[in-house]
Amino acid sequence: MIADSNFNTGTQDGTPFLQIKRVVKRYDEVYAVDEVTLDIEKGEIFALLGSSGCGKSTLLRMLAGFETPNSGQILLAGQDILGLAPYERPINMMFQSYALFPHLSVWDNIAFGLRRDHMPRNQIQERVEQLLDLVQLRAYAKRKPHQLSGGQQQRVALARSLAKRPKLLLLDEPLGALDAKLRERTQLELVGIIEQVGVTCVMVTHDQEEAMTMATRIGVMSEGKILQIGRPEEIYETPNCRFVADFIGSVNLFKGTLEVEAADHVVIVSPECRHYVSHGITGTAGMPVQVAVRPEKMDIHTQPPADSERESLAEVGYNMAQGEVIELAYLGSLTTYHVKLASGMVVKVTHTNAARRDTTHLTWGDRVYVWWWGSDVVVLTQ
Repeated sequence: MIADSNFNTGTQDGTPFLQIKRVVKRYDEVYAVDEVTLDIEKGEIFALLGSSGCGKSTLLRMLAGFETPNSGQILLAGQDILGLAPYERPINMMFQSYALFPHLSVWDNIAFGLRRDHMPRNQIQERVEQLLDLVQLRAYAKRKPHQLSGGQQQRVALARSLAKRPKLLLLDEPLGALDAKLRERTQLELVGIIEQVGVTCVMVTHDQEEAMTMATRIGVMSEGKILQIGRPEEIYETPNCRFVADFIGSVNLFKGTLEVEAADHVVIVSPECRHYVSHGITGTAGMPVQVAVRPEKMDIHTQPPADSERESLAEVGYNMAQGEVIELAYLGSLTTYHVKLASGMVVKVTHTNAARRDTTHLTWGDRVYVWWWGSDVVVLTQ
């Protein structure tokens, strides 16, 4: 990594801090990364989210300089970095395994890169002490990595990654080695540290909750392409295709046909019911579509809803189906119901257990109605 003084820290014309332009990485005839274009602003925490083999780690390794693209450009602060070796880039990468030196203390692990750069001893002392305070590990400075918990090791690895003040921080499955409970707590700690430092960050993860919690924006990847980019709430509430809807959280997908297409609403017919969607879409009558409804957007009861419970009178007779509870799971804060409809489709409905004594009292074999509002529906055309 080069020193701060040798690299421009920003752009003067308002262009994005990190620009990835039509980057392709091919292994023989297989495209690991296929024409990816992406802009990331200074100070962002951007998550590349996808399943194993989707190309997200390959893209991260190209940013770090460990892989070379077949074509395309990568610009950092307006400068092309593809011609720079990994150690010449103002970038640092934190690996899932943390890669701490087992024979060195916490203090020496953090100081390692600074010593390799021949930084004056007093400056190393000051910088390491600052980072120990930042990650709240001053009391553990003399310990070896094996004497720390998983969360503490993760913070040491982060401090070491930040020691040389990188312009871009890359995180490869940063919390993958932690158990679920510790991962949940560490997510917010990690975001707080990154935001306090102000470094731009690109992280790779297959964990949807991790991406939703930590990132300011998310890029969902599949088969080497980025399918959708947006804030966590945009990705979840308005997915642009079936893959994104199905990959992020749980979703019920109804296959149907567009029957009525108007400026302010559409009507879609599926084997389960007629759907009234209170917003327009780009399409033509007769085209096949899918209706996506999140489980928490659905209501469930043994009786159909009164007209007053519908979002509008226009929806009466729409957005409702009847079925049988075939599975249920009490998960403390919520109960999940699996309801088999007359068509044979099984929908998932989640009910929040807001009151200590819930009056729903649904059980296996109950005949129930499920319904939802037209504004909570997303129509997918691809």
